[in-house]
Amino acid sequence: MKTTIMKPNLKFLAIVASVGLFLQSCSSDDDEGAIELNAPVITNFEFGEGHHDEDGDDDHDHDSEEAYAFKGSDIHLAAEIAAEATVSSITLSIHSDEVTAGEGEVDWDFEQVFTDAKYLVLNPEFHEHIDVPTDIPSGEYHIELLVTDELGNSTEIDGHLIILDAIAISGFEMDETVARGDDFHIEFMILAAHGIHSITVDIHADGVTPGEGEVAWDFEEEFLEGYHEEMEAEFHEHIDVPATAPAGEYHIIFTVEDEDGNTVAYETHIDVTA
Repeated sequence: MKTTIMKPNLKFLAIVASVGLFLQSCSSDDDEGAIELNAPVITNFEFGEGHHDEDGDDDHDHDSEEAYAFKGSDIHLAAEIAAEATVSSITLSIHSDEVTAGEGEVDWDFEQVFTDAKYLVLNPEFHEHIDVPTDIPSGEYHIELLVTDELGNSTEIDGHLIILDAIAISGFEMDETVARGDDFHIEFMILAAHGIHSITVDIHADGVTPGEGEVAWDFEEEFLEGYHEEMEAEFHEHIDVPATAPAGEYHIIFTVEDEDGNTVAYETHIDVTA
């Protein structure tokens, strides 16, 4: 009887071994490649006229430390986003817990989700303009930007924004008393969304009777130079009081008019002494 001995197929065994090594290598690569991606990073966050950055610094020199926007105008927003996974949405919200709506005003609670194609990428640049209603309360608002990627990772950045009327007066300083024959100092900041047309100062006294050698003093002057068509200006003037003006309390009205005909008045008093 003849016995047949099967010899191993060395070529076949070599192929099987190679496939095994390849699969093991792929499995090892997959384990090493399963790296968790970081959440998006938001930098250079700017909003409003003041253009705050993510550190809260203000790149615009004005009287308020906060960024600001005008009612009836819009809010400029911009941010740079670094995302390791594709962005799936950007949510902007604006609200306030610090202001109360007055007569003819409504609360403003804004939220919008941006899913434009230009934002659904790895490293989008966010740039939008949001209209500010005319009938909301002025004051401090909280603004938040939330970025979410397709893996569910999210990052939020926030800040504070001052909503102003079309014309805003701040930082008012004036002498409380002045001797007749001398002058008194006035200064305050003006922000005007549509540009300043003029500033009028009206001074008059009620119930002050001129004595011998005195002359009733009524003052009114329109100031244009250095202010006309400016959106931001510091009103800084000195007003002479005639030596013949009667002593007493005088009423002063400062009226700022913008290029659209809107006006804001600020009233105060000064004592003229002999």
